[in-house]
Amino acid sequence: MNYYIRSRAADIYFLHARSGDEGGEHGFFFLLRRGTTLSEHQYTTLDLFKLFTIIMPEVTDDTPVHLTEVDVDLDVQEILLAASQHDNAKLRTLLRNQTTLPDAANVKDSESGFTPLHAAIAACERDTESSDTQNGTSSEVTESNPKGLDTETLKSAVLTVKFLLQEGAIWNDLDTNNETPGCLARRIGALELYDLIVDAGVRAELLLNRLDAYEELSDDDEEEEKEEGQTETETEVEAETAPELVDASAETAAPTATPANPDVSNPQYLESQLNIQNDRILDADQNGVMMAWESDIMRKSAKALLPTPGLKVLNIGHGMGIVDGFFQEQGPAAHHIIEAHADVVAEMKRRGWDSKPGVVIHQGRWQDILPGLVAEGEQFDAIYYDTFAESYGDFREFFSEQVIGLLEQEGRWGFFNGMGADRQISYDVYQKVAEMDLFEAGFDVQWEEIAVPKLEGEWEGVRRAYWVVDDYRLPLCKFMD
Repeated sequence: MNYYIRSRAADIYFLHARSGDEGGEHGFFFLLRRGTTLSEHQYTTLDLFKLFTIIMPEVTDDTPVHLTEVDVDLDVQEILLAASQHDNAKLRTLLRNQTTLPDAANVKDSESGFTPLHAAIAACERDTESSDTQNGTSSEVTESNPKGLDTETLKSAVLTVKFLLQEGAIWNDLDTNNETPGCLARRIGALELYDLIVDAGVRAELLLNRLDAYEELSDDDEEEEKEEGQTETETEVEAETAPELVDASAETAAPTATPANPDVSNPQYLESQLNIQNDRILDADQNGVMMAWESDIMRKSAKALLPTPGLKVLNIGHGMGIVDGFFQEQGPAAHHIIEAHADVVAEMKRRGWDSKPGVVIHQGRWQDILPGLVAEGEQFDAIYYDTFAESYGDFREFFSEQVIGLLEQEGRWGFFNGMGADRQISYDVYQKVAEMDLFEAGFDVQWEEIAVPKLEGEWEGVRRAYWVVDDYRLPLCKFMD
């Protein structure tokens, strides 16, 4: 494959890819990044290999340019071109008739990592070096279009994005810039497109969560069938050899069987040695378990949950004791704390938490402790949930199965809302997912936005920043009226 320069206007290089086979031409054009020069050989296929409807000028230089670092798959590029041009008719034909690419709606450019969704969205980006008047475009700054992107381009992009999502495009695929299509839409100011991607993420996560639940039910049914079959077999054996089964000591001493689907992450965390410092707790892998920057969030959460003295509160996950300290300032009548990690419990006792008035420490996992509290008839005016190394499925089980037996009818409960906080679109998706699941479980939830301070220096010595979004959304949950 040879590449020929077609135009050099304004340092944008339009290249025509010409096949060596019988001298045939593919009619394929590539738009290179602004600011590159021929001598540097730093060509990229950024801006998505846009297909131009304008008539290209005559060849100004037919000297082949050898771009050996660019790996061109014409089938992939044709799909990306159609997506960037918002040509839905052509996209439909390409996707439906594709035989060489098994997942055509999710093809990727080998250099930029762009998918068709990235391509369709990036085509809307505003060209800061040219005006609307010069381009003959129309734009209006609105809430969903804060940067005044071209209105007609956005309208066509909406249709293309919807079509691609219907064809199975992945909502959170990453390009080489570590951006999902939603991240790209948010960055360029195409908020209507961003909302479409968020909604697609919500649908995908809800479906995955439901499939996980069905899989668990299926596993349980299989276990029951196995147990029933085993019981029938044992009954037959007992009828033949009952005298030999009188001594059960051998069965009692047998090693415990390993669960079919063990929860790896949580047990590993609970067995690890923690690094407890004044401003943070890190696990053995230097993951941040809790950090002091969360204090303002915890203070506001405690005041929202315990607005007056004399109430009963249950906190699940003590950590550094930040929220429990604020609960104490509110003067609770009873203050129960569930903490699963032995190192944290030891630190609690060293700091005298076990001798504070009204404080009851329960050492263990909430899955093991809460059923006992329900059986004892314990109920609370406020509940807070902030665990580490647990899944969203664990959280959903907590509020779907446990809260109803522990919370007073007029009580309030909340949780540390950090799901997906390492990426804005993930945070937005999981807020909506949680909101829907909470509604299904019988809870109303109100959100209060709290600005999070800049945290650049907070992550020194921490393996990964678990918080990158600008605002924290504080949840306050109650039973539905």
